[in-house]
Amino acid sequence: MAQELLSIDEARDRTLAAAQRLSAETIPISEALDRVLAEGISAAGNVPPFACAAMDGYALIDGPGDRRLSVVAESRAGAPSQHTVLDGEAVRISTGAAVPPGATAVVRQEDTSAADGTVLVQTAIVPGQNIREAGEDMRAGASVLAAGVRLGAAELGAAVAAGAGQLSVTRRPRVAVLPTGDELLAPGAPLGPGQIHNSNGPMLSALAAHAGAAPQPPAQLPDDADATEAGLAAALEAADVVIVSGGVSVGPHDHVKPALQRLGVTEIFWGVALQPGKPTWFGTKDGTLVFGLPGNPVSAVVTFSLFVAPALASLLGTPAPVPPHPNAVLAADVRSNPAREQAVRVRLQTSGATVTATTTGAQDSHIVTSLLGADALALIPPSPEPCRAGTEVRLAHLAR
Repeated sequence: MAQELLSIDEARDRTLAAAQRLSAETIPISEALDRVLAEGISAAGNVPPFACAAMDGYALIDGPGDRRLSVVAESRAGAPSQHTVLDGEAVRISTGAAVPPGATAVVRQEDTSAADGTVLVQTAIVPGQNIREAGEDMRAGASVLAAGVRLGAAELGAAVAAGAGQLSVTRRPRVAVLPTGDELLAPGAPLGPGQIHNSNGPMLSALAAHAGAAPQPPAQLPDDADATEAGLAAALEAADVVIVSGGVSVGPHDHVKPALQRLGVTEIFWGVALQPGKPTWFGTKDGTLVFGLPGNPVSAVVTFSLFVAPALASLLGTPAPVPPHPNAVLAADVRSNPAREQAVRVRLQTSGATVTATTTGAQDSHIVTSLLGADALALIPPSPEPCRAGTEVRLAHLAR
């Protein structure tokens, strides 16, 4: 009986159904870059906490221009003046310093002329001019950052301004990457007959790290049943996500599936109507997600993008990654697969409202260079006929 193949969407749905958000941990702000908030942040107080000067100048009572005022005090950042400003008076003030009592505006230094303890205000000043009001940025109790936000530099700045010193973030998924095959050698090692460099190990680890996970150093599985089972057993103990590349087909040296079965991993699916990536395998054991990805490098990246990346996002509590645009128009004819959807690596170009997709060259599953410069995956529907130039196709996220 022919193997039942799932559609890309069906396979992704089954993957996401098994990917539950991980627990939270509390860490200092200094360690929170690129982490995902597990709990939202509200402002502990008003930001700014007091009315302050928007620029260097003089705090005064608003009024007409061409006035000479006595300079009676100075208000500096961190050293506010307590003097109550009266008519005819001005307080020298620095940007960010608290506006003293009684003052209703700040005149720019450029609009004044100072001499002998006085200042000539050359322009008319209106109430509130050059003053940042208390709470203008954040009001006490207002929501500032929501759970699920990935923390970049701006988010960290907002969290600190809101009063946070520590943050509750989702624990990083621990990822074990296990390339398979006796033919694989470490990067840079001299190659012997029939050997290739292990590009999948560092590549999949990098993709996992960019997705917000904590990958362990890749551990190669040899073409040996006992060693494969031992390596998988160790990975299942240590990781939230196990990613195997290669060894999930039906050849005499493909030991991964039998080993996973012996280890009690429940198969969720095997086989997707996808090119490249048909022999993708997925299963679970005690909450650990296990992905069996094809061994060809492009197939591994494509299936990581379509299935592993959304699962990692779900574990972190973030939305699944999306392509730069939902759809694009093909710039040239693309060969179709009669039975499977194709994930073609494309570069995107926007002209007005039109997004055009151009393939990156040869699309065979071993052509690693087809990933270089690609912006997204163009999903070509199954058909016995080529998908013609000008056809609109949907796009999928390409992990980087």
